[in-house]
Amino acid sequence: MKKKMCTAAIASALTISMFGIPPQVSQAAEGVFDLSILHTNDTHASLDDVAKRVTLVNQLRADNPNNLLLDAGDVFSGSLYFNEFQGEADLKFMNLMKYDAMVFGNHEFDLGSSPDGHKALSEFVKGAEFPFVAANVDFSNDSLFDGLQSFTYSEEFNPGEIYNGIVKEVNGEKIGIFGLTTEETAGISSPESIEFTNYIEAAEEAVAEFEEMGINKIVALTHIGFNDSAEFDNDLLLAEAVEGIDIIVGGHTHSTLPNGEVYNGHEEPTVIVQAGSSNANLGQLDVSFDENGGIASYSAQLHPIEEAEDDAEALALLAPYAEKIKQVKEQSTGATAEVFLDGTRDLGGVRTSETNLGNLITDGMLSKAKSIDSDTVIAMQNGGGIRASIDKGDITVGEVLTVLPFGNDLAIMNITGAEIIQALEHSVKDYPRESGAFMHVSGMSFTFNPAAAAGSKVQDVYVVKGNEKTKLDPAANYKVATNVFTAKGGDNYTVFANAYNEGRVSEPGFMDYQMFIDHITSLDRVAPALESRIIPLTPFTDIPLNKWYRVYIEDLYFSGLIKGVNANSFAPDSSLTRSQAASLIVRSLGLNAESDAPFADLGRLPDATKAEIAAAYENGIIIGYKGNFMPQDKVTRGQFALMVYRAYNNAKDTTYAPENTNYFKDLSKVDAETLQAISMAYETGIVNGYGNDQFRPANSSTRAEAAKMISIFRNVVK
Repeated sequence: MKKKMCTAAIASALTISMFGIPPQVSQAAEGVFDLSILHTNDTHASLDDVAKRVTLVNQLRADNPNNLLLDAGDVFSGSLYFNEFQGEADLKFMNLMKYDAMVFGNHEFDLGSSPDGHKALSEFVKGAEFPFVAANVDFSNDSLFDGLQSFTYSEEFNPGEIYNGIVKEVNGEKIGIFGLTTEETAGISSPESIEFTNYIEAAEEAVAEFEEMGINKIVALTHIGFNDSAEFDNDLLLAEAVEGIDIIVGGHTHSTLPNGEVYNGHEEPTVIVQAGSSNANLGQLDVSFDENGGIASYSAQLHPIEEAEDDAEALALLAPYAEKIKQVKEQSTGATAEVFLDGTRDLGGVRTSETNLGNLITDGMLSKAKSIDSDTVIAMQNGGGIRASIDKGDITVGEVLTVLPFGNDLAIMNITGAEIIQALEHSVKDYPRESGAFMHVSGMSFTFNPAAAAGSKVQDVYVVKGNEKTKLDPAANYKVATNVFTAKGGDNYTVFANAYNEGRVSEPGFMDYQMFIDHITSLDRVAPALESRIIPLTPFTDIPLNKWYRVYIEDLYFSGLIKGVNANSFAPDSSLTRSQAASLIVRSLGLNAESDAPFADLGRLPDATKAEIAAAYENGIIIGYKGNFMPQDKVTRGQFALMVYRAYNNAKDTTYAPENTNYFKDLSKVDAETLQAISMAYETGIVNGYGNDQFRPANSSTRAEAAKMISIFRNVVK
């Protein structure tokens, strides 16, 4: 391995852990070569503000003449711009900004099963005025890419071609750049004959090749996720497993890393950056290398794109595309939503729970499938394929295309009841964590026990036809509609892939969004409701299925953070005590105490509760009053918001400064910190208030309200 020296500032910042976030700027050593890497990832055809990105790129390049502009994949899929132009519009702007290299994301392969296959991707590659890096992707079995891929690490490369890696010269210094795409692409997209190899082996080969060429500054441009499932791949594992990588510019997990992350497990550090998603940020990593190619200092930051001015040339280039999108968005389907159609991604949304929009989509799928094959009795739609909600009112074509942007065709499977149960087990295996594989269903209902062992969670499964329910027979065969993506094993539905490979799947050829439009325009009223099609089982009999708080209580219960007041009751409307509030926050953050709390009134509490109160005290979440904590007093909504605020600041190592403190009219008597706390909780979605601009800070917090706040808080700080 090449020998490098890193600064004491970086080393000291990493002594606590191999992974740590160092100071924003380290100036302990002066480098001999300064490089600015500007980076984007997971833009997903979000082009409304692309003219602002152009402005930022131009400004930062002018300010930092030694620079690279890199994209970490997933330019494709996710907006009307892609549905209409299939990458053409995105490429116009990437060429305008003069990107230096791009790695393929999993969504670049979404069109593989369409009639045209990867034609749009191959044309995207050919039209690019920059090279692509793909050290672990093999296009050789797809003739559309003939002549486009060179399995080399090249100093002499051409735009519009694919390399394992390239050597980019910046002001006389050579930087090696190689690309990695997640191996999970085979299961979550439609690569067809395109193959993916092991990312660790590919990275080790890349580092060895560059070092053989005398390159001592190496960048991995990756689309494997910052902290994604270790079952496949991620940047943290890459940094740990492969020595010699200086910088990882990543994508896939939509991670917002404002200061970067550093791995310090080898002789030399590896800096990891990622810029969020959907054209929200332009990342900037400024690095000073020493004479041996080691990182002497660095700073990382994210520039919010929406805050920039529009570039005039880019705005003019966008105009014809935007006008077409405007026309598409404004076209009415002829149907009107009488209720909000829930396609949200958060807790209780399409990746964890039954929603009315999921029901509506699967009902439409089943209706179309029955018109083709009357024996079809069930429809299933993966939650990851439902990308947005629809507000009340006229439903436009644009809204439908935003909800269902992938253009997946209908598939009808002939599978057994046992295979259906196996698929349902896969659907709920991660609950209550979000999963794109979570299935919405029509013509069926089922219950599951999240606390049961994997493979044994699904309990009662029924085939539903009107008001009739029949127990699913594991030995019987059923016709089941789904989309081609999942029928071929997408989202790792191997049970469906087996049926597909055995010839038990037909593909009638109707697209998901068209089936949805046909269905909603056939209805007298578009007012779907929850119908208890998917029911997670809890021991509590006092949290009805239709109550707003049920999903939050389930989340915390199945995460092991809360219990009921007895075996069968949660008591959602009962008040929470101060000790319970402190314990709940401490458990949610996994905090531990180093010593006893200094309060005199904890004597009768269980030792575990005392330890949790001590942890809350040591981490600045609680303070107490005159040496007491008053553990059995009811916690007020204002006090609980204050505890959550302090816990947020502790978890984020910051002090949250709200944009506004005038959201509620009844806060005139609260102190300044509590006002900050309630405003933070509102801005982050942790609280909503009671309507009429009322928060009621002096009211006792109920157990249900606390469950909601902590459930959302966990997602905010994760």
